[in-house]
Amino acid sequence: MAADLETVAWREANELEEVEIDAPRMPLGLDGLRAKRDAQRGLPGLGALAGREVVYLRRRWDGEDSDEDLAVYLMEIGADGRRTRQVELAEDGSAVRSGPDDWPFNPPIVDRFDPELVGQEIGRDEFEEQ
Repeated sequence: MAADLETVAWREANELEEVEIDAPRMPLGLDGLRAKRDAQRGLPGLGALAGREVVYLRRRWDGEDSDEDLAVYLMEIGADGRRTRQVELAEDGSAVRSGPDDWPFNPPIVDRFDPELVGQEIGRDEFEEQ
């Protein structure tokens, strides 16, 4: 509850603009998000992970710089789409666990309505084993 009050206080102090999601025109940057959601409508799995307190995912990172960046991330995702814990599994078999104290930023990284996430879901046991 305290975090919610802090968020409300921060929002009020910074006078953020509210956006009506069904408005005919969206601010620059948000129009693409609406187009993406419109394309997802009707796909199986849309919203299947929404509303849960915690979701566990296995996501492959193909690397942006080179083939050396290949890794698999096991992530514990909270209700707001933010990572709460993570395990990075490298191709060489090593594993590195991390949490919010290890990340300089922790924005929401998944849209829990995204139907693609259904294929990435794993069980808590698999996450904890790593």
